[in-house]
Amino acid sequence: MFRVRRIYDDVLPINRAALAEVRKIFDDQFPDAPEGDIKDLALRLRNPFRKRFKTILYVAEQARHKVTGFAIVLHEPEIGFAYLDFIAAGKDVPGRGIGAALYEHIRDEAVSLGVRGLFFECLPDDPDRCADPKIRKLNAARLRFYEQYGARPIVGTAYEKPVPGSDGDNAPHLVWDGLDRGAPLDKKLAREVVRAVLERKYAHLCPPSYVKEVVDSFADDPVRLREPRYVKVPAERPSAGQLARAPIALTVNDKHDIHHIRERGYVESPVRIGAITRELAQSGLVETLPVKTYPMKHILAVHDAELVGYLERACANAPEGKSVYPYVFPIRNATRPPRELAVRAGYYCIDTFTPIHKNAFPAAKRAVDCVMTAADAILEGRRLAYALVRPPGHHAERRSFGGFCYFNNAAVAAHHFSAHGRVAIVDVDYHHGNGQEDIFRERADVLTVSIHGDPAFAYPYFTGFADERGTGAGEGFNVNIPLPEVQDGAQYRRALSRALEIVRGFDPAFLVIALGLDAAKGDPTGTWSLGPKDFEENGRMFGALSLPTLVVQEGGYRTRTLGTNARSFLRGLYEGDPARSVPKPPRSSRRLL
Repeated sequence: MFRVRRIYDDVLPINRAALAEVRKIFDDQFPDAPEGDIKDLALRLRNPFRKRFKTILYVAEQARHKVTGFAIVLHEPEIGFAYLDFIAAGKDVPGRGIGAALYEHIRDEAVSLGVRGLFFECLPDDPDRCADPKIRKLNAARLRFYEQYGARPIVGTAYEKPVPGSDGDNAPHLVWDGLDRGAPLDKKLAREVVRAVLERKYAHLCPPSYVKEVVDSFADDPVRLREPRYVKVPAERPSAGQLARAPIALTVNDKHDIHHIRERGYVESPVRIGAITRELAQSGLVETLPVKTYPMKHILAVHDAELVGYLERACANAPEGKSVYPYVFPIRNATRPPRELAVRAGYYCIDTFTPIHKNAFPAAKRAVDCVMTAADAILEGRRLAYALVRPPGHHAERRSFGGFCYFNNAAVAAHHFSAHGRVAIVDVDYHHGNGQEDIFRERADVLTVSIHGDPAFAYPYFTGFADERGTGAGEGFNVNIPLPEVQDGAQYRRALSRALEIVRGFDPAFLVIALGLDAAKGDPTGTWSLGPKDFEENGRMFGALSLPTLVVQEGGYRTRTLGTNARSFLRGLYEGDPARSVPKPPRSSRRLL
């Protein structure tokens, strides 16, 4: 078994290892290729238009991430075409399934990019153009494979004319795949494509006079394609653009509902998760992953051991079916904490409405498992992940809990990521992300940004002011953007734009979004008026950062609109990434593939 995934950069260790394996396969399969075709691949992925093409890399991997094949595609968004530069499987890989899976993913990607065709070169299968019968047989097999998808060589042009200085044998065809659209290839597009390929990719081989001759030879409109030679009836294969896509890895806290406080007015209830999962089920945006179990060390990395131990004992000893709330708040003298667990709740809790309950600890621990599973999916090469958890976490500080939060899920994930690069947390809950601010206050490797209601009127009241900027090494790496009590979508986007400019300046390797949906119109805990279109646009702005991104669910309590708003945000996030987005309609020796 194998999977096909896209590699966007070399930030993750898993991606760096994959690129090294791609290099090995490339050297084995294309020993005569110019060194520049593969040497700067990582740089081209990070800098998309380094060679005036945007480079896209797909790899096929076995279960232990061993790369068994790859495909490199060049995307030209202005002209509106994709060019399959290289596709290959390892020499020791049996069967042809890897090549088919890669090519089908490439076709699907091309459709999502909105291109008008997929082009590539394929060596000839005619005796008068390829003298060696063994090579000719291999060439024929490749052309037969592509013909199954409706891809055929262009004929009647000078594209096959040998470049100056070559012997002319085995000069390639230019092949066009119309991606099942049924429209012919028009001359204007073909000429623009040929000029771009010859001038940009083969400038070292093709003088301007040769380029002009080849471009001018495309005289037929529509361009003529060779009649099918091998496949009279196309094989049953997925149509381009119809492959099942699971762009966002979804993890759901499968034990959230054991934490059910049935008291009137307690809005952090299990129905919140159901409201979101129902909307996502038919969206096509997500693939649900099983949640793994992780050791406590990930929680202890961001929370004080005494707090964690207290929560575990107090919850285990809570009366069955009842909740214990803080009712006294002793001065926090570390040498003399209250002995009684019920009294000690106020020693660790910041408010009077976050209960100690028998199932609070196991539910909160499972939320961390959920977030860690999603974070590891990112580290294993997924681009986007969404941890749909409750209880939430962004009000949990290193030594205290509150605001319905016990463990800081976003902080756990950010600390986990920080071993591999700098991390930015952007908290868009209506309420200040005091937990992340406290945990990372003195760290420069994790940027914390929070957009929230001004603490003059919004919980938690004592933090979230604009002059809180971090301390020590972390000074300047904590940013608070408090907003007025009335805020519509346009006003909010101005604040979000400011926050994202700060993130860009920090240049993180990973992004964690603490997603509060309580900025929505009608939410019982907020005063703002954002709607589904606003959440989608907010997601699109985050997507434009084009970073490996983990979304962690925080607040949001108006269940009538909760699911719609979550789906809208995720759709915007996915479509906003320039690596995935569909562009605007376009303005009106070569290597073996």
